[in-house]
Amino acid sequence: MKMTDAWIIALGYFVGSIPFAFLIPRCFAGVDVRYVGSGNIGAANVFRATRPSIGLAVFGLDVVKGCAIVLLATRLGMDDPTRTAVGVATITGHIYPVWLRFRGGKGVATAGGVFGVLSPIATLASVAIFLVVAWWTRYISAGSIAASLTLVPLLYVMEAPPSTMFGAFLVMVLILYRHRENFVRLNDGAERRFGQR
Repeated sequence: MKMTDAWIIALGYFVGSIPFAFLIPRCFAGVDVRYVGSGNIGAANVFRATRPSIGLAVFGLDVVKGCAIVLLATRLGMDDPTRTAVGVATITGHIYPVWLRFRGGKGVATAGGVFGVLSPIATLASVAIFLVVAWWTRYISAGSIAASLTLVPLLYVMEAPPSTMFGAFLVMVLILYRHRENFVRLNDGAERRFGQR
């Protein structure tokens, strides 16, 4: 690995760890999302705890930071394994941000931004699955889990590079692990539906 690759991967982690879901609600609504709703530092909890406009802003910025860092790696001429490593580092930073004692969001929006650059068509199909499942069940977590589980098969169908599929598998494991409490609540019928505070 070249030194430039190592620096851009490290940059990916630090960009990913910018906690928009913590900063924006605190600045514009005086709300610390760590202590309201599910306590998760992510866009879904921001929607519940504040206004839709703030939730949309957080969601958009989380997607953009995933897109931006992979686009930068692409612009620098990095190969598929390195671009994927940069993307995985960005998602990891979002989930485990150094600024908040490694307690962050669940990585879904940022993963959408990363893989939206790496494999746009597969990611759009995964987003469609998310929307259908979330609309049908009214559980954001169910949509996130379904999208995560289907991304790797979709990448395979689209003949994505092996490094991208492997990166997506690692991200799937991370996202499913971060949803472990949601699995329990879904099983118990205690999960909050979208729009429910």
